[in-house]
Order: sequence, then structure tokens, then C-alpha cells
Amino acid sequence: MNPQRIVILGGGFAGLWSAAGAARKLDELGAGPDVARVTLVNRDGFHGIRVRNYEADIGPARVPLADVLDPIGVDLVRGEVTGVDLPGRCVTVGTAAGPRVLPYDRLVFALGSELARPPVPGLAEHAFDVDTYDHAVRLTAHLDSLADAGRYPGQFTVVVVGAGLTGIETATEMPGRLRTVLDRAGQTGPARVILADHNPRMGSDMGDSARPVIDSALAELGIEAWPGTEITSIDPTGIRLGSGTDVPAGTVIWCAGMRASPLTRLFPVERDRLGRLHVDEFLRLPGQPGVFAAGDSARAMVDAGRPSVMSCQHGRPMGRIAGHNVVADLIGAPMIALRIAWYVTVLDLGPAGAVYTEGWDRRVVTTGAAAKATKQTINCRRIYPPPGGDRAAILAAAAPLVQEPPKA
Repeated sequence: MNPQRIVILGGGFAGLWSAAGAARKLDELGAGPDVARVTLVNRDGFHGIRVRNYEADIGPARVPLADVLDPIGVDLVRGEVTGVDLPGRCVTVGTAAGPRVLPYDRLVFALGSELARPPVPGLAEHAFDVDTYDHAVRLTAHLDSLADAGRYPGQFTVVVVGAGLTGIETATEMPGRLRTVLDRAGQTGPARVILADHNPRMGSDMGDSARPVIDSALAELGIEAWPGTEITSIDPTGIRLGSGTDVPAGTVIWCAGMRASPLTRLFPVERDRLGRLHVDEFLRLPGQPGVFAAGDSARAMVDAGRPSVMSCQHGRPMGRIAGHNVVADLIGAPMIALRIAWYVTVLDLGPAGAVYTEGWDRRVVTTGAAAKATKQTINCRRIYPPPGGDRAAILAAAAPLVQEPPKA
């Protein structure tokens, strides 16, 4: 008898933990590879700690997938997903060796999200971003090159577009990064960081309690806040505003919005305004037998009235539960419903510290150095898989549970 085939698309927070969750459940059942095999598909061989891409040193922001998958017996296929045949129950992957077809008995779609790229003239050609590891490396190389370039207007001006969480974290790192570049160039200035957003307030989704903390941090770091600003075009010399004003800038970093993977369109099911697949409480796609979705590509209700958000905070438990549930579905065992009773946000504010909030209304609990310590614990330890290839530790970390919130 051929083994059952569980295929997981994506090696991000939801995908990696779906694979580990499935491996854990199979291990619990004593089911070896002759009973079921788990295969994870990812574009490369790394699990990206994407939430660290705004940092100056992102060397530690990638974990080799083999370090996690090999010890728990999960296969890795490197390549881009190009198609999903739902009636035929197979996935097509473009690999270095050519197209490969992967049949499945159960499928987890966890291809995540990507930066929203509206049709702003010059955005694709001239803007930078921190959406992926490779893009963050490109930004770093560009910033480093400023020190050796000939002088021009706006050379040491950085415009960050989008004052959501990623934009704020990116902007608050920039003064320090520019100082390093200026030191290399033997200059004392001027350096300028602008944070622009179309909303009338910075951090518009952070709530009334946190916004004064953000405003104070921006002022402390000398970052110019430009709320209510429309960017109509980007070129090699800077940006043009809706008012018609040209702003010279050597660096434009786009952080304005996220969308689910465009491959969610392959499924004939309801999607939300962000392109996410609606799933039930067990993370199944309604009307699509054997298909689950988790992470940024899925819209699941995490409590009585709130859908999941695009974050590792929700992606990781969604993955663990999806992995458990695909195996449970295969064997006819009870599945686990997704329920997350808490929500926190820890926003890095660079040298100004951080702000830690609780609840959907984002009530401030701690700020400054204390919140910064919590943020570093999350970014550098809590969201990483267990190191060292420890099979037992990896499987234990994949238990279909929701961790307690980090300590404020």
C-alpha cells in the first residue's frame, strides 16, 4: 500500500510549523514513512525570520530548513509553486531541474503574503523594501554604496513610505544606519529620515494609547513624520508628492501594505479584501476536501469576533494546528479548533526602545527599554525553531497549542 502524501506549500512560519505539526502527530501515532510522508515546498532552502528584515544585521534572519526538517523526517522540495490541480489532487512546482508534479492526499496552503505594490510610477524600478531577505540585503548594499557615491541632492535622505508596523520599525532603524554610512563617507551630515503615510496619523492601526509613544519616539530620533501624504511617483532622484512637490531622496523604502499570495486565486473559494482564503475553525477550505490553509494566506476566526492577522503571532499556532489536523483528518481522528484568547503587539522603536500593547485596542503596557527587551526575546529566540537538530525538541515545539503571551 502506498503511503499517504501530505504536501505543505511554503516554508514560512505557518508552513514550517504545519510540517512539524504533521510530523509530530505521525510520530505520536507511531506512523512511519511507509504510512505517510510529509513534503514541504519552498522557493529556497531557508526558513526566513521575516520580521527581522528591517534590522541592520539580518545575517541571523534565516534558518536552514534542513536543520529542522531532516531530524523529523520531512522532505523538502525547492521551487516555485506554479499550479494546483484540485480535481487531480496534485501540485506543480517549478524546480531547477524542471517542472515537478507532487500528488497529495492532504494539502496545506501556507504561501504567506507579499508586499502590496500599487501602480505607482517608478515603484518597481526605483524603490527598496524589506519584504524578503533578498530584498533586505539589496537595501543594505544600496545604503552601503551611498558612502562611495558622488555627492548629489538628497543623497543621505531616506523616505519610508507606509507608517504601519513594518514602516515604523524600518524608519526608526534608519538614523543609526545613516550615521554609519556618513561615518564611512567621512561626513557629519546632513542626514534625513522621512516617514510618510496617506493616513492622517502615524501608526493609525496602533490605537490611541500607543500613538503618543510612537510620535515621541519619532521626534526623539529626528524622524520627520508626514501624515496625510500621497506619493504619486518615484524616480532615481526621489519622490513626487500629490501636491506636485519633488523631494530629493537617495533611498525610498516601500512598506505600504500586504496582500496574500496571489496563488490563492487558484482556489474557487471566498477570499477577503487582502486576498486571503476563508477557512473554517479547523483551517479547512470549505468545499475543497483535503485542503487546509494557514498563516497570512488564510482568514480564520481566532476568537468569537476577530479574524486572524498577518503576523507570526497567528501564523505559528495556525501552522501547528493545521499540521495536526491534516493527519487527524487522514485517520478520522478529532481535529482541533483554532482558538487564540489573547493578542499583543510589540513594536520596535529603534534606539527609542519599543512599545508593548495588549488587546485588540492595543492598550500600552510597557515602553522603552523594558518593552525593547521583550521585543528582542521575541525576535531572537521565541519565534525560532529549536536549534541543534534536536528531534525531540522540534516535535515538542510543534504541539498544537497556543503559547502564553510574552511577558511584558
